[in-house]
Amino acid sequence: EDFLNLIFKAMMKDSMNSSHPVSSAVQSSEQIEEMFDALSYIKGASLLLMLKHYLTKDVFQAGIEVYLHNHNYGSAHSDDLWDSMNEITNGTLDVKELMKTWILNKGFPLVTVVRTGKTIFVQQEKFLYCVEPENWTSDASYLWHIPLTYRTNRCNFTHCINAYLLDQKSGM
Repeated sequence: EDFLNLIFKAMMKDSMNSSHPVSSAVQSSEQIEEMFDALSYIKGASLLLMLKHYLTKDVFQAGIEVYLHNHNYGSAHSDDLWDSMNEITNGTLDVKELMKTWILNKGFPLVTVVRTGKTIFVQQEKFLYCVEPENWTSDASYLWHIPLTYRTNRCNFTHCINAYLLDQKSGM
């Protein structure tokens, strides 16, 4: 319950237009301190959980092991983690491209799902809880690569997880 409360609190802050990306270039030590807030940690943890679920536990763990092996006793950048994940996925998924949309965009998407017969239509747009006129910026260019997983009525609950990557504003 405490974890969910933290996530919802971070999402509330992230749904404001005054939010900030998880990762951005900084020019001063004050900006560095501003970047290490609860939003960055909680959103970062949530993004890693999302990636683990999408890649599967074994693939994610293998990527972490490659990352730790390649950078033990050294320094690393966030791209190094994504590159390690890309090594494990063998080019079947560009993890760096997927994750950059999440860590470089502020906020998060609202995904709308509409079913018409056997056709599913999905659409994404930036979610804003409250528009703050003094901090308003256009969100038309925001695009996330959203890993969607789903089950159909032909599946049981232990197998048959389907995946779809929504990397456009809308798709079927």
